[in-house]
Amino acid sequence: MNPAPATRAPDALLIILAVLLGAVVLTWLVPSGEFERRQEGTRTVVVPGTYQAVEASPVPWHGFFTAPLKGFTDHHAALIMGFVLLIGGVFAVINATGAIPALLLWVVRTVGDNPARRRLVIPVLMIAFSIGGNTFGMAEEVLVFLMITIPLARRLGWDPIVGVAIPFVGAGVGFAGAAFNPFTVGIAQGLSGLPVFSGWGFRMVMWAVLTLVAILYVMRYAARIEQAPAASPALSGAELEEHPLTARRLGVLALFLAGLGLLIYGVTRWDWYIEEIAALFLGIGFAAAIIGGLAPNAAARAFGTGTREMVGAAILIGLSRSILIVMEQGRIVDTILHTLSGAAEGLPAVVSVQVMLAVQFCLNFLVPSGSGQAALTMPIMAPLSDLLGIPRQAAVVAYQLGDGLCNFVTPTSGILMGILGIAGISFGSWLRWIARLMLLLLVAGMIFLVIGVTVAGW
Repeated sequence: MNPAPATRAPDALLIILAVLLGAVVLTWLVPSGEFERRQEGTRTVVVPGTYQAVEASPVPWHGFFTAPLKGFTDHHAALIMGFVLLIGGVFAVINATGAIPALLLWVVRTVGDNPARRRLVIPVLMIAFSIGGNTFGMAEEVLVFLMITIPLARRLGWDPIVGVAIPFVGAGVGFAGAAFNPFTVGIAQGLSGLPVFSGWGFRMVMWAVLTLVAILYVMRYAARIEQAPAASPALSGAELEEHPLTARRLGVLALFLAGLGLLIYGVTRWDWYIEEIAALFLGIGFAAAIIGGLAPNAAARAFGTGTREMVGAAILIGLSRSILIVMEQGRIVDTILHTLSGAAEGLPAVVSVQVMLAVQFCLNFLVPSGSGQAALTMPIMAPLSDLLGIPRQAAVVAYQLGDGLCNFVTPTSGILMGILGIAGISFGSWLRWIARLMLLLLVAGMIFLVIGVTVAGW
């Protein structure tokens, strides 16, 4: 299948620019207004009931062309953009050592042809990919592993959907329910004035439940395929390549696990923020190159490749920030907050937070970038949650669920369309397969949002 549909969908960059243009127009149409704000600890919060109209401040037409640079040079946006680029480079270095593919192939060869062991492949690998989505936002990386998991699924008697679901759905539910994903949770909490990765215990429980639901769904489907093999397109996927789990690669894996442990300890005990987390991963990248035996030039090339692959995300973050800057310059952000809070006024918090989930889910069709969507929406959603009596942590959970789960079905996602093209699965077939799982995951997420609003004790 040719992934042409992805090229026909509007590019995310064009969508962001269209929203930016719309923001400039809105400053001429939406009345200007402001809330009073007060300082609570390290964050600034909106004071409910203090909204008042102020003098109009429309952004001139040329503001459309000057806003992007303002977004890129905004201190917070620049910090996040640099962080994204560095993290992308570090994980490219880790992948270049061959440690992760070697670990997967070791698992494959361990289970062999034993039926009972074979069925364990799905939960073992999906948990591994889910951990990747949970901890470092694994997304584009799954494209690499398809060359392993699709031939693996065919060899074990399953179809390409299982081969896609193991890495893509596994990483996706980890991404949606993440406790430590710096690209979504870290950025959203930073923009919301919350300590980075705070509330991780609640999110870990949510992550475990979402991962379990996905694993059971894929295992049930695989069992049906075993009992009544379905006709599947014949793929010419690459054979499993040799990636022995050498001492060097074991060392890289041990280093990575130790680094994740230090990350958790640092953010919970030492109040680490983006600078410290970036420094930690840079250290991991240097050490991984040495332990993995990468030549200096090879490590540098891998790092450069990884950063280049993240440039698009960084640009989206900067442009998304420019949208907020335009709206702030036009003094319409508080008017939008006032309008949204008025529309939800009188609704129970447990209902309002579900509306937030729906809004974030729909926005992902327009902004299929987790970090970009966080930069665009959280500066509005966080103070809106204050007005609606919803904990800001719950607003972040609504964002990450809406963003993460929508990634499974959005045709504007080049990752999704590319994956389906590699596997030879039509978009319609994929939607029919994923629909029930999406419903189960959304219901589970909505239940966690209710818990987060009522009894989580943020």
